[in-house]
Formats: sequence, structure tokens, C-alpha cells
Amino acid sequence: MKRLIFFTFICLMVLSIPLKLVAEPSAALIKMEDPKLEQRAKSIGKQLRCLVCQNQTIDESDAPMANDLKKLVRKKLKQGNTDQEIIDFIHKRYGDFVLMNPPVKPSTYGLWFAPFVIFIIGGIIVFYYLKNNNGKSL
Repeated sequence: MKRLIFFTFICLMVLSIPLKLVAEPSAALIKMEDPKLEQRAKSIGKQLRCLVCQNQTIDESDAPMANDLKKLVRKKLKQGNTDQEIIDFIHKRYGDFVLMNPPVKPSTYGLWFAPFVIFIIGGIIVFYYLKNNNGKSL
């Protein structure tokens, strides 16, 4: 029985090797030959949010969606687009959420001001709790 389990494990390991070979290329493989264009691509990548990870830039993320956006940025750079044209193209396609620093406008007020409002409301609740507690033990 132990031999059967061991044999099954070895077979699964051997069969999984080809899957690793056809997997999506890592971010390290998505590079441009021209170092100046690569630096511009990285600069643009740091301004765009990964739509999957949501807390990382596309430059930091290894998600397939981020890799697709990296390829798109590099393709647009090869076509001769400026950095702002590329960012505007992706912003138009995916909306404000894709920008690491979204613009301040009515549709993003919640994103920009909600943390301050929550902090102030929390402070008021703590103040009234401590005021009404009158030195009673917790």
C-alpha cells in the first residue's frame, strides 16, 4: 500500500512538470530590450493598480491580469505612445480604480474622504463613551 501511494505521488510529480513549462511567463520574462523603454514601462507600471491584487501596482504583481497590463504597456511604448497617453488609455478602459492615485472628483469622494470621516466618528464615539463612563471600570 505504501509503495502504491509513493508510486502515485511520483507519477503525479512527473506529470505536473509539463504544466509548469507552459505556465504564464513571470514578470521577470516580460522585459524590453531597450533599457530606457523598460524604465519607462516600470515607471508607468508603478502608477497603475493591479485589478486582481488591488493593493499592489502592476509592476509588483505576478497576477495574469497584471502581466497582461504589463504587456499592453510595453506594446504601447513600442508603438511610440507617450507615458500619459498609455495611462489615459488604460484609465479610459478600466476606470478610476486602475490608478494608484485616482483623481478627486464626486465619484471618488468616498475613496478620498471616508477614512477621515470614519476616524472622526470613531473619535466622537470614544469621547462620549469615556465621558459617560465617569471613571467606572471597564
